[in-house]
Amino acid sequence: MAIVEIDEDSDAGSGRELALSDALNSLTRAAELLFVNGQTTERTVKAVEGLAQSLGLVAAAFLQWDDLRIHVSDGGASRLASLAAAPTAVHMGKVVATMRAMSEARREGSAASLRSRLEAIEKTPPVSALRFAVMAAAGAAALAVIFGAGDLLTLTLVALSGGSGACLRRAFAKTSANPFVQPFAAALLAGLIGAVVADLHLGAAMRLVVFCPCMVLVPGPHLLNGTLDLIRARIALGTARVVYASMVVLSICAGLLIGLAFGGARLAVSGASSPVPLIYDIPAAGVAVAAYGAFFSMPWRFLPIPVAVGMLAHAARWLVISMEGGSAEMGALIACAIVGTAMTPIAHRLRLPFAALAFASVVSLIPGVFLFQMADGLVDLAALGAKAPGDLLATIAANGAAAFMIMLAITLGVILPKMVIEWRFPMDDD
Repeated sequence: MAIVEIDEDSDAGSGRELALSDALNSLTRAAELLFVNGQTTERTVKAVEGLAQSLGLVAAAFLQWDDLRIHVSDGGASRLASLAAAPTAVHMGKVVATMRAMSEARREGSAASLRSRLEAIEKTPPVSALRFAVMAAAGAAALAVIFGAGDLLTLTLVALSGGSGACLRRAFAKTSANPFVQPFAAALLAGLIGAVVADLHLGAAMRLVVFCPCMVLVPGPHLLNGTLDLIRARIALGTARVVYASMVVLSICAGLLIGLAFGGARLAVSGASSPVPLIYDIPAAGVAVAAYGAFFSMPWRFLPIPVAVGMLAHAARWLVISMEGGSAEMGALIACAIVGTAMTPIAHRLRLPFAALAFASVVSLIPGVFLFQMADGLVDLAALGAKAPGDLLATIAANGAAAFMIMLAITLGVILPKMVIEWRFPMDDD
């Protein structure tokens, strides 16, 4: 992305201007890599301003959706850089490498080699297509286990749909820059496969074949980052992030329902999922976490950490619901509070983006089933109009309320411990 640089002090000496311009360019590139790849706004701003301070400069970072601006000054000359950068991606490897490069530059007190390091980081590819597809298949199948799948046919079809959707996403990533095309296409494929399963009466749990591959598409990190921005009064950026995440969810729902409609199939309104023994529930949660680590391009060496935390959190949720008779909302709240408490210091210590790390650990708690059933009910309501049965609106409201309450529990459970810990024990980038 091209950087537009504005000279705010034309009277400064050429050597001074050149040094300031080089520092500004490095700071802007670093901010862009962090911002667009999932780092929280707060840590991005602190990292940029801290690096500038170590270089003897004063910097201010202004982040908005599709607008990143960095202002630097050395006490006399000052310059401003601006570029278009939308935080639509999550690449944990790039964030870790960028934070490490900035930390080294701070210790050296020089940004001489930072620019070349950032250029190399920018070229880092996402995880291989094979790992992406295999982990998508494994993650979807793991979610099916958590939601009660007990037969090999259902798990095989879920894995086939999840893996095929991942391949389709990678194919569209090369041909379209629209961020909504990929989740729409993968959800459309899941709907078509679900319709075929229903038409052929294969005996598999059709709702799991449909839902689980779509659940791995949910953009949780963007929702968490958006909520963090809103809490920190970055209203415009936070709203944009939440709207973007909502648009991705809408794309998933639309693709799923259209795919089912092509095959003449319908979503079956389901009751509670079958209880899953703890011995199956916890390993399945670990596999789901590992899958999201692949989606977010997490380096292999860090993967055991969110897997362990995610399994612990899921065990706590299982105990709350199965042993204590608690609600799904209470189970999600307690599980996510564990994740938020554990991941706050870990994300800081390892220089990982908190939202991606935390969401990977709680992905199996996302109420996708309720969201998709609510969307299907709204389609029915629009089609039937006044002829709609009296209980349809109540079903839509119940699904919507359940989805909202669980998402609220997840969001608050993850974010509140982070806010409290950072307020009580401030952590600076080293």
